[in-house]
Amino acid sequence: MDLKTYTHKDAADIREMLLDMHDAVYDGGEDRFHERERFAWFVDLWSGKGGWSCVVGFDKGAPAGFTYGAPFEPGKWWKGSERPASVAPEATVFALSELMVMEKWRKKGISTKLHEALVDSRSENFATLLVDTTHPKVQALYETWKYEKVGEQKPFEDSPVFTIMVKPLAAAGRPVT
Repeated sequence: MDLKTYTHKDAADIREMLLDMHDAVYDGGEDRFHERERFAWFVDLWSGKGGWSCVVGFDKGAPAGFTYGAPFEPGKWWKGSERPASVAPEATVFALSELMVMEKWRKKGISTKLHEALVDSRSENFATLLVDTTHPKVQALYETWKYEKVGEQKPFEDSPVFTIMVKPLAAAGRPVT
C-alpha cells in the first residue's frame, strides 16, 4: 500500500477521486445523508480549511481508501454539541472527519495505516471523530486505537446519531487538561 498525503492546496486535484470512492462505498443507496452531492459539500467544507490534511492509500495505483480532517478553531467543537470537560478550552483539537476504505481492501489493516499516517503527523493535543451509533464494530475499532466515547450528537436533522470519540495525541506531548 502506497500512502500519499495531500493538503488544502491539493484539494481540488483529488476532489473527484474522493467523491468516486465515496460513491463506490455507498453504491447509490437510499440514504440521502450519504448522497454524492451531500458528501461533496462535506469535502468542500473540510478541505476549505487551511489545516486540512488527507491521506489516500493506493494499491498498484488504484485508490483503496482515504482519511481526512482539519483542526478545529480554538475553543470550537462538533456542531450540535459542547466540548467535553476532558478537553480543556485551550487544548488544540484535530477533527478526523472521514475514514473510508473501499470494499475490496477491507479487513487488511488499511484503515489503521491510513489513520496512523494522518493522526500521528498532527501536533494538536487531541484527535476527535464521530462514528454512527449503529456501527458498534467501528466504534470498537476506534477504541483499540485509544479513542474514548465522550458523548453523542445529531448534527443535522437528516443525519444519524453519532458517538463522539476523543483521544490524546502523543505527538503533541502532554495534552492540555
